[in-house]
Amino acid sequence: MGTILDRLAEHAMERVAEKKKKHPLEEIQEKAFAVCGAAAGTLEFPFEKALSGEGIHFICECKKASPSRGLIAPDFPYLDIARSYEAAGASAISVLTEPKWFRGEDRFLQEITAAVCIPCLRKDFTVDPYMIYEAKLLGASAVLLICAILDDAQLAEYLQLAHSLGLSALVEAHDEKEVGRALAAGARIIGVNNRDLRDFTVDINNSVRLRSLVPEDRIFVSESGIRNAQDVGLLCRRGTNAVLIGETLMRSPDKGAFLRELAGSCLQSR
Repeated sequence: MGTILDRLAEHAMERVAEKKKKHPLEEIQEKAFAVCGAAAGTLEFPFEKALSGEGIHFICECKKASPSRGLIAPDFPYLDIARSYEAAGASAISVLTEPKWFRGEDRFLQEITAAVCIPCLRKDFTVDPYMIYEAKLLGASAVLLICAILDDAQLAEYLQLAHSLGLSALVEAHDEKEVGRALAAGARIIGVNNRDLRDFTVDINNSVRLRSLVPEDRIFVSESGIRNAQDVGLLCRRGTNAVLIGETLMRSPDKGAFLRELAGSCLQSR
């Protein structure tokens, strides 16, 4: 039957196959490069820029549900949530578009990118170049590439494609081997997932342990399982450039206040 991650990747491939029947690859490819052509000479990679510089940066997630927790936000005013993140100082927003387990939709990303000024990551299980072209057309500034579901050739190909479209790529690893693969592929942003997507167990020390493997000239992101100011303070002390926070923020009644509290913990840890 495979792991949860295997099923997510398999379903992503099925989704792409269905979409290609309505809109062939050549069609969205042409449209995506047309967008780039309209912005010739201005491929500035805003997602990367937003995560650069001193201090810790926050990638805040708009997520309705998850495979491990089920429905997180029955009432999902995603535009209000995104605007509250931006107002509270988020550097970027992660938007789930996976429909089956995360209850995401492409339109969430499209509408959020139009509603905020900070860059957005398309959070999905990228298994085909088609999804990268889609991300460009939906207004994303970055895509997620997961080492565990891509081979080395795919990682290199998808990174090159993303960059050619002016998209950054958050390359996600979970262990030493995957960090090495991400670096070998040329990843400029490496995310360490503290949640093992094979069984969904969480260990924030995964980021602490793997931080030293990522050179200082790359952006290091800690993903998932970050629950409080103490976690953020620990990651900040260990040289983390950015954290991606989802469920904890989504369950907070005052997302802006909670985000400001997390940001303050990093200042206090210096």
